[in-house]
Amino acid sequence: MDVMVAHLGDWGVLLPRALPLNRLESRGDLSFPNLLPPHVLTQFVVHVGVDPAAKAIFLEQCSKNRGYRDADIRGFRPECGVCLPDGPEVIASEVSMKAVSRRAAVQGVEVAFSRDAGRYVCDYAYYLSLHHGNGCAALIHIPPLSPWLPASLLGKALQVLIQEMLEEIEKARAQNQKLSLCSSSQGESTGGLLL
Repeated sequence: MDVMVAHLGDWGVLLPRALPLNRLESRGDLSFPNLLPPHVLTQFVVHVGVDPAAKAIFLEQCSKNRGYRDADIRGFRPECGVCLPDGPEVIASEVSMKAVSRRAAVQGVEVAFSRDAGRYVCDYAYYLSLHHGNGCAALIHIPPLSPWLPASLLGKALQVLIQEMLEEIEKARAQNQKLSLCSSSQGESTGGLLL
């Protein structure tokens, strides 16, 4: 599915990439060095995960460190059910998913806010991104494609949601000029958004 967003303004470009499951097993740096050109500095990571039981799109506010009991399709399960042994119990996104879910409107698509991403592969990857990215990440749970949610409508909904998330970050930046929300302290950014 093509979910390229053309108008990201100061944010730069959207770089859709699939995350191989074996990248999760390392608990490593989720800057995705093998998926991005070396000059790209990621400012914000958006995970999109399929929830087969969902009837709406869910914006996940936070991720939890513990409680991962089930193995993924390859048999991987975090040791002792924990993402990072010394990590915080819960990490929240710097983006107010509740505000985004209230403002985002795509005809024919229900968008809801959630504080429980489910302790599966999506939540595990989200926790690591939030941890390594200082809260500069999002997880969007989507239903499977169907007659009521074709790829074209889902692509439009994702575009609207990501744009709303970026606007939410810009509002937070404007409210607090001292806080450089979701920006890198490692030098000049090229303005990347990873999906």
